Amino acid sequence: MNLKKGLLAVLLLSISAFLFACSGGEDSASGEGQGDKEITLDFWVFGATNYEALAKEYEKENPNVKINVKTSELGDHHNSLFTAISAGTGAPDLAMIEVDQLDRYREAQDRFVNLYDLGAEEIQDQYLDWKWNGAENGEGDFLFGLPTDIGPKAMYYHTDVFEKASLPTDPDKVSEVISTPEEFKDAAKKVLDETGQPMVDSMEMAFRAHMDALEVSYFNRDGELLIGEGDTGVKEAYDFAVDLDQEGYVGNFEMWTPEWANALNKGGFAVEMAPAWLKGYMTENAPEGEGKWRVTTLPEQFAGNWGGSYVAIPAETEHEKAAYEFSKWLLSPENQLKSFVESGLFPSAPSVYEMEEFKNNADEYFGGQNTAKYFAEAAKQIPEVYKGPKYVTVNNEILTALRNVQEGGDPEKEWEAAVKRIEDLMKR
Repeated sequence: MNLKKGLLAVLLLSISAFLFACSGGEDSASGEGQGDKEITLDFWVFGATNYEALAKEYEKENPNVKINVKTSELGDHHNSLFTAISAGTGAPDLAMIEVDQLDRYREAQDRFVNLYDLGAEEIQDQYLDWKWNGAENGEGDFLFGLPTDIGPKAMYYHTDVFEKASLPTDPDKVSEVISTPEEFKDAAKKVLDETGQPMVDSMEMAFRAHMDALEVSYFNRDGELLIGEGDTGVKEAYDFAVDLDQEGYVGNFEMWTPEWANALNKGGFAVEMAPAWLKGYMTENAPEGEGKWRVTTLPEQFAGNWGGSYVAIPAETEHEKAAYEFSKWLLSPENQLKSFVESGLFPSAPSVYEMEEFKNNADEYFGGQNTAKYFAEAAKQIPEVYKGPKYVTVNNEILTALRNVQEGGDPEKEWEAAVKRIEDLMKR
C-alpha cells in the first residue's frame, strides 16, 4: 500500500511539472521565445492614433498575443477608465492617459502597475526627461506609464497677414524679431495697425501663452490649492491676456467653432500658439489656408507643452508583463517615428529627431516647410510641469473670467470672482 501511494505521488508531481512546463507560466507570451500560451490584451485609446495598425504588426511578430484596441472620445475614455479602476473591475490591460488627466489618477496609485517594478528604468534614457518625470509619483519611485506623444507649442503664423503688417515671413527671421513677450506685443500692434486684424484668435490662447510654461500653477505637489495665496504666475498669465485684449490684439474665435475654422481658412487672425497636433486639424478643416501658414518657435517664455499622453497598465490586469512588453515595443523610438509619419503624433523620444525620415519631413500644407524641426526645438525647452488632480476644473473657471472680461467685465472683479468660485469648489 505504501509503495502504491509513493508511486501515485511521484506520478502526480510528474504530471504537474509537465503541465507547468507546457503552460510556460503567467505571461509566457510577453516576449520572444517564452512559450505558446495565447494572451489577449485589451487596450483603450482615444483620439487619432495609428495604434491599431501597430497592434496588428505586433500580433504578426507575436502570434500568441491578441490585442483588442478600443477607441473613444477623450472625455468618455477617461471617465470610463476612472469608473473601472474605482470599482476594481472592468479596466483594460493597457490604457492611454492624457497628460492633463494624469494627476486625477495619482490618488489611485495602487490601482496601477508600477512600471519600475517591470524594469522601465532600462529605457528611461530614450525619452525627454521632462516627459518621463511627469509620469512619476512625488517620491520618484513609482512610474504610472510610458511616454507616448507630446504637444510642444510653436507659433503658426499667416504669411499674408505678416506681409501686410511689414513683418518677415521666413520662419527663422520671424523667430528673431519675435523672441520675447514684448516683441510679440510689438508685432501685434503692427498687425492691428496695418491690417485691422487681431494677433491671436482668443482669450484662451492669449492666456495659455504664459500659462503652459508654468512649472507650478494652480496646485503644489501635495495637491494644495495655491491660487489666491501667492503668485505662481497664473495672475501674470491672466493679466497678459487681459492686456492683449484691451489693446485690441485678441480675436473672439473660440477654438473648434465654425467661426474659428473659417478664420483659419481666411487668415482672420495672424498667429495661433498651438502644438504640433493642430497641423492635422488645419489640413483637414482649413483647405483654403494651404500654403499660407508657416511655423516657427515661440518666445522662450512661452515654451510649453499642450497635450500628449502615457500608456499605463491598470493593476487589475492578469498579464502585466505581456502588457509592458507590448507598450515598450509600441512606444519605442522606431515606432514613434511611424506614429509621427502616419498620425502626426509628435515623438517624446528625442533620438527620432535625428532620424532621416524625420529631418526630411516636408509639410505640403505649410508650403513644403519642415515644421518638425521647429517643434523639436520647442520640445527641448519645455519645463517639467505639475498640474494637479483638479486642474481642468480650476482652469475652466479662469477661462470663464477671461471670456467675461472680453464681453466687458472688470478684469479685477472677474479674477476675484473666479478665485472665490474655485475656493468654493475645492471645499466640496
